[in-house]
Amino acid sequence: MTAPEIRFEVAPELALFVPHGRRSGATALVTDGVSSLGHVVESLGVPLTEVGTLEVDGRQVPVSYVAAAGDSVRVKAVERPQQVPGAPLRFLLDVHLGTLARRLRLLGVDTAYESTDIGDPALAARSAAEKRVMLSRDRGLLRRRELWAGAYVYSTRPEDQLRDVLERFRPALRPWTRCTACNGLLRKATKEEVADQLHGGTQRSYDVFAQCQECGRAYWKGAHHEQLVAIVERALTEFA
Repeated sequence: MTAPEIRFEVAPELALFVPHGRRSGATALVTDGVSSLGHVVESLGVPLTEVGTLEVDGRQVPVSYVAAAGDSVRVKAVERPQQVPGAPLRFLLDVHLGTLARRLRLLGVDTAYESTDIGDPALAARSAAEKRVMLSRDRGLLRRRELWAGAYVYSTRPEDQLRDVLERFRPALRPWTRCTACNGLLRKATKEEVADQLHGGTQRSYDVFAQCQECGRAYWKGAHHEQLVAIVERALTEFA
């Protein structure tokens, strides 16, 4: 039996995932006639987490659809802002996204983070168990079927990563409410309650403190506070 040939086109936003020869316009693609369209898309390098809809000859089809000879396939990107139904919006980041994790927590976004490489199966299992959106630049991880939900982080620059996640998911922002170290919620604290974490200069210079209810870490407006304020104000201006 002759393998069916289809016409295949990906949205410009997804072009970086596919081989150079398929990045512009519709191109011919020979399939095996039995694999699902979702499998074909992934085999070309596009994580299904980044696919919004699949269209064949102008009609929407599921990822389980098996393409036939002559089909004209269009792969559209996820619409933004993206809705993730079924659970409160919260995230899980892999070991390579520590700075992004701290900035999301700074903005009050519920963000779990693994500071060591626990492996893709464990990350996918945690995503499913806690119903968290897995954020990663690892395409293999994003292809795991156990994931609750996932999203590819397109940039390597923390500033761009943060903007991309906020623009894509539009999480509620509640700055200064979470511990940037462990993701726990903060509460107001007295100087006496956190005295064991303060050095002489800090103890003399500051009177307003917060403390994490989970790990006990103390917070105050220290030397880097202006930089943190700038991150918060940019995010609130663009996405609040």
